[in-house]
Amino acid sequence: MAFAQRQCFEAWSKPELFQRWWVPQSFGLSLLSYEADIRTGGAYRLLMGHSSSEQPMAFFGRYIEVTPHSRLVWTNDEGGEGGAITTVTFEETNVATRVVVHEHYSSKEALDDAMASGSTSGWGEQFEQLDALIVALDAKA
Repeated sequence: MAFAQRQCFEAWSKPELFQRWWVPQSFGLSLLSYEADIRTGGAYRLLMGHSSSEQPMAFFGRYIEVTPHSRLVWTNDEGGEGGAITTVTFEETNVATRVVVHEHYSSKEALDDAMASGSTSGWGEQFEQLDALIVALDAKA
């Protein structure tokens, strides 16, 4: 298993690393708490705050599949039944680790709602933050 692929997977699967890159900085959100039991059948719960809201936002679900260093699959249950299922795969290439995220929505309306809410718009920034974390971890290794 390549070092970069293992590091990238760990950035998604170790809470102490995940917290360092997950929240897009430009969104003005803060990660208030993060609990995760990252194993097949385990669960997660993120609590985020924003200065414009008195109430924190909770995001939670369960892990359907955890295959070390290559694949994570989880539910997004905060929206009730029919929430998206997220799959992330990690593949070592000749020059880098390819990370692919797929979000499966139960209907076109659910996808349209997610896009309208802005919840799908942070991926680019999140990947930049992930890349910066991997570079920093690599420099320490």
